[in-house]
Amino acid sequence: MKQVYWIAALALCLLPAQGMGKNVTTETIQLAPDTGSGTAPIPDDQLQVPQTAPSPSPDSTSAPAELAPPQVLYNTAVLPKPVARMHAQLKEAAEYGDLQRIRMILESNELPPTLSFTEIGDPIEFLKESSGDGEGFEILAILADTLDSGFIHVDVGTPQEMYIWPYFARYPLDSLTPDQKVEMYRIITAGDFAEMEQFGAWTFYRVGIGPDGTLHYFVAGD
Repeated sequence: MKQVYWIAALALCLLPAQGMGKNVTTETIQLAPDTGSGTAPIPDDQLQVPQTAPSPSPDSTSAPAELAPPQVLYNTAVLPKPVARMHAQLKEAAEYGDLQRIRMILESNELPPTLSFTEIGDPIEFLKESSGDGEGFEILAILADTLDSGFIHVDVGTPQEMYIWPYFARYPLDSLTPDQKVEMYRIITAGDFAEMEQFGAWTFYRVGIGPDGTLHYFVAGD
């Protein structure tokens, strides 16, 4: 009986006392969802939604600016000396009706100037054949009036740099003012102008002189 008592007492000592609970600190661990990629998720405060640029409205597209007409010059004093010399020689020979002086100018040129877009023989004979009077004086009158008109300086700084008479050769014909049209009709007729409007460019005679004084052309056509 005594032995049973000691066994019962030992069992009571091994059992936790009733009513005496032990406080256990617990911690909640949040597990990230398994994405299958093996990489850590990006925090919400680092997520950025790309901003989509608004589509331009039809009214927001600006039309390209129109090119301003080239500057028209009249004062031959602004010409480089070689250009001024060639201009003066041609104009004087034309006003005097001197075809032989025209020949000398053409032959002294650095290279034969273009008088036609087709092959020609003797340049003076060609000018006579192209003239309505058969003697070349009509062509010389056209040359004199052409050189007496306003001019423009184009393609500056390029191998094609040129001083051109009349300026109508490089001027938008649909932008001519009334006084410019009067100036133009000193060189051509209304019928000529109507044909050029249909073609879209100046096709009557024009003169081109390079900055070194070389006469590059006195030609009509396209």
